[in-house]
Amino acid sequence: MKTKSMVLVALFAALTAIGGFIKVPIPYVPFTLQIVSVYLAGCLLGPKLGMLSQLVYVLIGLAGAPVFAEGGGPSYIFKPTFGYLIGFVLGAYVNGWLIKRFELVKTFSIFLANFASLLVVYLLGCLWLYAAMKFIVEKPFTVAQTLLFGFLIPIPGDILLCIICSIIVAKMMPRTSFIMNKQGVAS
Repeated sequence: MKTKSMVLVALFAALTAIGGFIKVPIPYVPFTLQIVSVYLAGCLLGPKLGMLSQLVYVLIGLAGAPVFAEGGGPSYIFKPTFGYLIGFVLGAYVNGWLIKRFELVKTFSIFLANFASLLVVYLLGCLWLYAAMKFIVEKPFTVAQTLLFGFLIPIPGDILLCIICSIIVAKMMPRTSFIMNKQGVAS
């Protein structure tokens, strides 16, 4: 991996950590700005480096650095919101893959890629939330409660961030082509 790629991966991992500290406390699943880094990492770094940036973020948090919205450490796996962190990793990959595969450059098409990654994050997040509440916290949620707290309450803000990031990326892409070469590798 080239030095530039490592720096970009580290930068987006750090941006995700910073986004975790900017939060609106809502029940069970805090609203944070972390999803912005997931969108931008996937769009600007491509599928592999975008995913790697989020994986580095998750691994640093699991190693004990308090970079998650509610702390850090290996026990964070047992938190009801850990599924969203797994979703960040896969969401960045999906986003980058869609952008690269279909050469998306228009705002609306970028929005669709961002939204697809958001759905991946919410799918994994809600599945983990449901299982964690049932088996770990032992305060079982119904499917309706899981969807309410894990999806319906936080998604309006994330859709707004999705729109804003789509506009930003559409404007940035022509100016940031120096970051990625045709193979989707930072040059």
